[in-house]
Amino acid sequence: MEELVIRDADVVDGSGGHSYRADVVVDGGRIVSIVKEAADAGCQRPKARRELDAEGLVLAPGFIDMHAHSDLALLRDPDHSAKAAQGVTLEVLGQDGLSYAPVDDRTLGEVRRAIAGWNGSGDDVDVDWRSVGEYLDRLDRGIAVNAAYLIPQGTVRALAVGWEDREATPDELDRMRQLVAEGMEQGAVGMSSGLTYTPGMYAPDAELTELCRVVASYDGYYCPHHRSYGAGALEAYAEMVALTREAGCSLHLAHATMNFGVNKGRAPELLALLDEALDAGADITLDTYPYTPGCTTLVALLPSWASEGGPQEILRRLADDGTAERIRHHLEVIGSDGCHGVPVEWETIEISGVGDPALGEYVGRTVLQAARARGEEPWAVARELLLKDRLAPTILQHVGHEENVREIMRHRVHTGGSDGILQGAKPHPRAYGTFPRYLGHYVRELGVLSLEECVAHLTSRPAARLRLPDRGLVREGYKADLVLFDPRTVDAGSTFAEPRTLPTGIRYVLVDGRFVIEDGRRTDVLAGRAVRRSPR
Repeated sequence: MEELVIRDADVVDGSGGHSYRADVVVDGGRIVSIVKEAADAGCQRPKARRELDAEGLVLAPGFIDMHAHSDLALLRDPDHSAKAAQGVTLEVLGQDGLSYAPVDDRTLGEVRRAIAGWNGSGDDVDVDWRSVGEYLDRLDRGIAVNAAYLIPQGTVRALAVGWEDREATPDELDRMRQLVAEGMEQGAVGMSSGLTYTPGMYAPDAELTELCRVVASYDGYYCPHHRSYGAGALEAYAEMVALTREAGCSLHLAHATMNFGVNKGRAPELLALLDEALDAGADITLDTYPYTPGCTTLVALLPSWASEGGPQEILRRLADDGTAERIRHHLEVIGSDGCHGVPVEWETIEISGVGDPALGEYVGRTVLQAARARGEEPWAVARELLLKDRLAPTILQHVGHEENVREIMRHRVHTGGSDGILQGAKPHPRAYGTFPRYLGHYVRELGVLSLEECVAHLTSRPAARLRLPDRGLVREGYKADLVLFDPRTVDAGSTFAEPRTLPTGIRYVLVDGRFVIEDGRRTDVLAGRAVRRSPR
């Protein structure tokens, strides 16, 4: 007898088609049968060792978070309710060009410091891996939800070239090609870049194109955080489209937003650019989160020349009064490349987390608010915070536009991604609320998408991008990564004031056919594993 039958569910199967009522039978981690309209047909209903009454609940494929920063959180926190409680059953890690594999002893320490704001110091995680394959093996010991991995181009450049702003030598480029090929062979699904973060931003297009050629040879995809989301955003998008077409590589645009005042109402221009490329045969997808503010680290705003050489060199420059004044001028007057070419507006920069608890007074306040309270200039406060907290502060950047958010989420190649940073006392609520917010606010309350459309955006579309032949749909033979939610009550509980509040309305979540959320509560099941690129 099979393990589980889910009775009388309203199945939204991820295809975008109409929902239907069915009994769904699960066994051995897979969906083994689907009996449509079983209650009304008068037929013999399937039986199993456990029966779950899903009357009034929607059964959908588990949600796929196409942009996650849980690289260490999955290992540090087995509970991982931040994602499991949202119905997420698969996360894509290794984002924005910086993560923890491939590394050596030198680059591991450098990367830890560089992205402490994303993942913490990492001192509380035993990093017993160095290669991509070894990291995936570590995930295979058991995690809350499944995870796929992108090779981080910035980390690769740090390993082969260093943190200097210069072109790679031919030997160094060969070494980077080799590292990318090894990562793809070991199971990565593609490559990411952070082209406003060092050292990835120092790579010219020719270098990126060569690495994308390697990714394409394994049928992977390139996922860039491109060179600007502010001034020059459209040009930056066009650059990535042209680069990947030259390389013959699939493109997935990370957190594809149009931010800052210069881009208010300009989403249709971006979508026209993408439609032209799609109609010409390009393979492009994108992800977004359903919020207007962005989230990054405070140090990321600095001009690239101030970040050359890595974290220790940044701290040295910040400590020098003359150099610090140059940094301020670039930030406040010129518009640094780290701030997307737009002069920083300190009233939009809210401190969301610090590494040192003694600096907690800054959290939840904008830099301008903190400066006024201290009777100082904003840059003086930001500089002091960076120095005292050793570059660890994270920020919310209130620079988005609701009309752009809605326009982009309607697009035919849109998928969902939280870009969720789980560090800090007041993280962005998207880390805990992205997927239920899509379903509650944008589907039920605003009607921006139908329920069937939205579920497809969050399931089958990302599964297709990841080349996963047995995930993203409710189909016989597919993996039983499933979510059951109440469409009348599903919503994000997280807010900017209380960002760690769990969502409402998500009743059950299964990973590999095992309950990780049962009757709204996290179980102790660790059914997640690494999801590797399918062999060629």
